[in-house]
Amino acid sequence: MPANRSRDESGDRPENPRSGSRKRRAIWLSAAAAGLVLVSLGITSLWPERISPSEARNAAVSQGRTATGPVDCRNTRCIALTFDAGPGKDTPRLLNLLKREEVPATFFLLGKKHVDRYPDTAQRIAAEGHEVANHTWSHRILTDLDADGIRTELSRTQNAIERLTGRTPSLMRPPQGHTNEEVSRISRELGLAQVLWSATAKDYSTTDSALITRRILDAADRDGIILLHDIYDGTVPAVPGIITELKARSYTFVTVSQLLAPAVPEPGKVYKP
Repeated sequence: MPANRSRDESGDRPENPRSGSRKRRAIWLSAAAAGLVLVSLGITSLWPERISPSEARNAAVSQGRTATGPVDCRNTRCIALTFDAGPGKDTPRLLNLLKREEVPATFFLLGKKHVDRYPDTAQRIAAEGHEVANHTWSHRILTDLDADGIRTELSRTQNAIERLTGRTPSLMRPPQGHTNEEVSRISRELGLAQVLWSATAKDYSTTDSALITRRILDAADRDGIILLHDIYDGTVPAVPGIITELKARSYTFVTVSQLLAPAVPEPGKVYKP
């Protein structure tokens, strides 16, 4: 599949805008009605609770934990650079750049046609100190699957990454950010915290690296989690400008786990700035 093919936030083709609008409205109305029913029953949580990095850190501090890593994001302007759906053909070039700039990143790796196609690159990501995370095996929308399907998508990728890198991921990103209580339950069972994002360049829809850079810089903020894809043609060329400008703004790049420290990512929980 061509790298610059139009897709949605995590790699699927977008629906027709008009039909999408109608569908979203119908879903919203259904969800609102369901929410009213749940409230009437005394149930107030329709979707999994989302925890911000600062909330996670504050809760950990209140429990007596202290930051032990190289960066304390309570006192530092931190931001996390993350890449989804790789590794791909351009990932080695990205790794060269990150090494030169001394920037750690978090890679949410896709299993089918990625980890299994580029095993050496997956090993290199881990060997160079980046955080290795799970983005499912075949990019199925987890909320469309039953429990066995969810478990297979996540555990198959867990096993492949562990076999190649010697590391078992503790983080996962659900495709398109879709999650629910069942996805959270299976994630908890597999020891995986869920990570969403605060800034995305929609790099699936353009090869314009300058536009990708501008979109990220416009959305960047303290404690942010940046979502990019190292599989699209315009993305890796945009990264140098993103890094240079964010460094000029006094940001410190960290992995997602470093962003949460002294908290430890809790399996099943959903983290979003």
